[in-house]
Amino acid sequence: MAAGTTTSTDAGTTTSTAAGTTSSTATGPAAELVLAGDLTRPARLTVPDLLGWPQHQAEVTFECATSGVRHHRFTGPLLHEVLADAGPGFDPARRKDRLRFLIAVSGADGHHALLSWAEIDPDFGRAPVLLAVTIDDTPLDRAGPHLVLPQDRCGARHISGVSAIRVDGGYTSWA
Repeated sequence: MAAGTTTSTDAGTTTSTAAGTTSSTATGPAAELVLAGDLTRPARLTVPDLLGWPQHQAEVTFECATSGVRHHRFTGPLLHEVLADAGPGFDPARRKDRLRFLIAVSGADGHHALLSWAEIDPDFGRAPVLLAVTIDDTPLDRAGPHLVLPQDRCGARHISGVSAIRVDGGYTSWA
């Protein structure tokens, strides 16, 4: 984690924050996110922990038939950076092995989304997917981070209160 730096992405300019630590708020414990699956360093993270990564900002517009147009500003680390730090179990002997990995995201409210590693990998899709720690400048400590895909028009893969992320490279045969 590189705290104290300023970076930018196609999604917007970023600001830096100091490294966070797991803690409890005055009104209760911070929500926890479990990183599991084919990782060498599975982890349990909170929003304060996620503040230790470079923070990226994305202005997002969701255009959904059921809820209309909504505009939000999210801030948080890139999903790719957080997962790469957890050490995905890529096999260096297999050509482009990371392309077979899937990422399953679950929210505390039961919502789920699926992404491919190729979507977020800088060598392939480079999607600026965030694990947002704020929405419209409101901290998400107690609610937990949000999965934000700025490129998704409707926001169907936007997951509030992310509780688990599973990285799965179990697809070794396509028969």
